Amino acid sequence: MGGNLSAGFGVVSLITALAAALWAVLRLRARRGIATATQRATYEVLHTAGLAAEPLRAGLSAAGAAKAVRHLRALVGAAGLALTDREVLLALDGRGAHHGEQLLAAARRAAAAGRSTVLRESELQCDLVDCPVRGAVVAPLSADGRVVGALVAIADGQPAPGLVQATLETAHWAGDQLALAELDSSRERLARAEVRALRAQISPHFIYNALTAIGSFVRTDPERARELILEFAEFTRYSFRAHGEFTTLAEELRSIDRYLTIERARFGDRLQVRLQIAPEVLPVTLPFLCLQPLVENAVRHGLSRKPGTGMVSIEARDAGAECHITVEDDGVGMDPTTLTAGIAELAGAGSDPTDDPGQHVGLSNVDERLRSAFGDRFGLVVETGLGSGTKVSMRVPKFHPGVRAGS
Repeated sequence: MGGNLSAGFGVVSLITALAAALWAVLRLRARRGIATATQRATYEVLHTAGLAAEPLRAGLSAAGAAKAVRHLRALVGAAGLALTDREVLLALDGRGAHHGEQLLAAARRAAAAGRSTVLRESELQCDLVDCPVRGAVVAPLSADGRVVGALVAIADGQPAPGLVQATLETAHWAGDQLALAELDSSRERLARAEVRALRAQISPHFIYNALTAIGSFVRTDPERARELILEFAEFTRYSFRAHGEFTTLAEELRSIDRYLTIERARFGDRLQVRLQIAPEVLPVTLPFLCLQPLVENAVRHGLSRKPGTGMVSIEARDAGAECHITVEDDGVGMDPTTLTAGIAELAGAGSDPTDDPGQHVGLSNVDERLRSAFGDRFGLVVETGLGSGTKVSMRVPKFHPGVRAGS
């Protein structure tokens, strides 16, 4: 599902980029006074469509309709234009407000039937002697195969064929924008579901071990136990926060430090940690809880089965437009042949066959979230071998449209 969403957003981004490039060229030519009439008209249409698209991409609501309706009327070239959902008239711009009930009734019929219709003067009777409204074109708005409302173009005279065609095309285009809004919403729901799944995988295992470690110090070292409880409280507060699909590298590292503090209480001197973080990459934005699972896998599947001391190394370095992050351990490693099945198999690799696979932190989840957020070039890269430890690497762009901490 994540791949399909990524592909959908890739196509949308390409179309948006091409439209923006054409818009920029036409605007430059218009400013220099060398644009033809056709080019100026194209620029105006693209500009107006862009103004209407932004509120529609938030979904069909009264607030969005109020912002979009004026620009949609300009695209259609109607004397008035109304937007409705399947039940209510959301917004109307231009003439025809006193025909609101008649227009809404026609919009409901068109939405229920899924067919456009033309209203004649006889169907738009009113008490105003000089009423200029003589007809209207009603076109259903469809998003992702579902009729969600209607677009109503109001005419001064009998609706001409040109107005009918413009209304139908604009309604089709507006429906596409609403479908993209549904895609945005689906992507957000998927991301939230993936984070919830990741939390469910991390929490039971870590909470049990953390409380066991804290309990071991309650009598022998109460002050140490108190410090560990505070670290545990801050770690869980961050892990279960309700806002934001994205966070900063600095915030993720602070949470990892708390995690490692508790794990060192369990493993003692057996667990060594090396950090090498470039200060300039600390503000970089990355998916929430995408680095923590790599560190937990290094400790649980790499070092916990290794006799003696083990080292976990975390490095984040500046690489121009990107931040390169690696999590490496010198633990037991895993058989490279397990990688042939793809990153989805990595969560359980290197573990005992008797282990409960539900306890393994989902590296596949992290890989999918990285690709969904930044594109397929930004998945995980794993280097490993039996007895040779494991190194997991990721690349994160320093800036990516629509991605910011807390969003």
